[in-house]
Amino acid sequence: MLDYHLHLWPHGQADQEPTVAQVAAYWERAQTVGVVEIALTEHLFRFAQADRLLRGFWELEPDPALRASMARYWDEHARADLEAYVACALACRAEGLPVVLGLEVDYYPGRMDEVAELLAGYPFDVLLGSVHWLGVWRFDDLDDPVSAAVWEEVKVDEVWARYAEAVAELAATGTCDVLAHLDLVKVAARRPAAPEVHWDRLAEAAAAGGVAVEVSSAGWRKPAAEAYPAPPLLGRLLR
Repeated sequence: MLDYHLHLWPHGQADQEPTVAQVAAYWERAQTVGVVEIALTEHLFRFAQADRLLRGFWELEPDPALRASMARYWDEHARADLEAYVACALACRAEGLPVVLGLEVDYYPGRMDEVAELLAGYPFDVLLGSVHWLGVWRFDDLDDPVSAAVWEEVKVDEVWARYAEAVAELAATGTCDVLAHLDLVKVAARRPAAPEVHWDRLAEAAAAGGVAVEVSSAGWRKPAAEAYPAPPLLGRLLR
């Protein structure tokens, strides 16, 4: 079994320079549950290099509360150094640890060529593609009152449709190898009347983009109470 979705720092924790000892501790734990290889896939937005490239993408958001929420969230996270992160992963590999160098890359509409240019400067083995926000609404940040409140104002079917289109656009950019938590939009346990339409769109997007899709247990720890992807969506992907 592989664990190719691994973060070094929990959300809300100040980033620290990664060390071989830290990664080795992850690896020791991984072995106890049958994992034979791990990929470090920290979020791109946690690095100063992404901050210099993408800061302020939220400024066009008309809702001042959402705009301010995203700005706060970004400032809390965009602090680590990508050079140090890459160097640590390569040092782990030199020490004989079965570590793959990766990154989790969010979707920035109209900016993915710039993101790809940044990523091309590093020897990444695997890039996860994720849609964590629509516009600047962090729909999966259920601990943020501003973001969580939006779920009370939107139409669920429209949210799922927007999400599926964003995933399709991301897959088509060629900037990722794997789509992470493909049906993340169900995180708040808000499901549309006919999810089949959106499952079809997500499966088609993965196939058209030529990307892999991860199977993630993270949904079991959320209100969705279900793995990503849902079994019917997994079936579509297999077909």
